[in-house]
Amino acid sequence: MNETSPALAASPLEQYRAHLSRGELAYQVDDQGRPLFYPRVMAPAGYSGELRWVTSGGIGTVYAATVIAAKGEAAYNVVLVDMDEGFRLMSRVESMPAKQVRIGMRVKVRVHPAEGDEGPYPVFDPVENA
Repeated sequence: MNETSPALAASPLEQYRAHLSRGELAYQVDDQGRPLFYPRVMAPAGYSGELRWVTSGGIGTVYAATVIAAKGEAAYNVVLVDMDEGFRLMSRVESMPAKQVRIGMRVKVRVHPAEGDEGPYPVFDPVENA
């Protein structure tokens, strides 16, 4: 029999990174379709059933933003993005000056590829007229 035992199944983090490696932002939903993010093994209190993976359309809205400007280094932003599917994640908005990122800005996900020991991760770019 070729079934994978639960003990040998890929971890939620490995599954999430596999989606990112394919250029997809994935998140989990419970049996009622309610979104969950960051990947987890089982549904937390208030959610129910088996969690399954769904791929995001990749569009969201900046909920909060801050600029970090360490002395002698280029400024960068850290943002919380509310995805249209109903989950929130922390990332950054690239391809524009950090100080121009605004709350309410529409953004689209782009996967930053794995480099060295660091796996792929989602970043965002502004969406024109979204």
